[in-house]
Amino acid sequence: MTLQGNRLALPNGQIYDGGLSFVPGQPVYLYGSQFPGGRTINPLAFTNVSSGLGNTPRNFARGFGAWQMDMAVRRDFPIYETLKLQFRAEAFNIFNHPNFGNINSSLGQKTFGQATATLANSLGILSPLYQMGGPRSMQFALKLVF
Repeated sequence: MTLQGNRLALPNGQIYDGGLSFVPGQPVYLYGSQFPGGRTINPLAFTNVSSGLGNTPRNFARGFGAWQMDMAVRRDFPIYETLKLQFRAEAFNIFNHPNFGNINSSLGQKTFGQATATLANSLGILSPLYQMGGPRSMQFALKLVF
């Protein structure tokens, strides 16, 4: 491994950025209702490293926790001896609790340290309606069981 400014060249050819250093006396997090989720990372708490490696540990800053409550109700209605109608209702994120996604980790950008999207929009692939942290949604089903 060789050190080139604030970049570390690894034996496999990849380059590791030296990162950031803490600014003494500055809080890492700022709290208030003006920030999405009530919390942000303080951009004044860090400085770019000009030479060597920074003193901020890897993955030290945490984003937001995520939780939601889902519920399902099912009822079977007998129609005949071996025939029944099944009704099912499911609700996802029933309290419509916002779940914030990843925080912007690029120092120098206006939204550094803030969540710029909800968790459902940050996960990609599927529609946000069907992702963890999406808005409240409900579905109903009828099934004939024989």
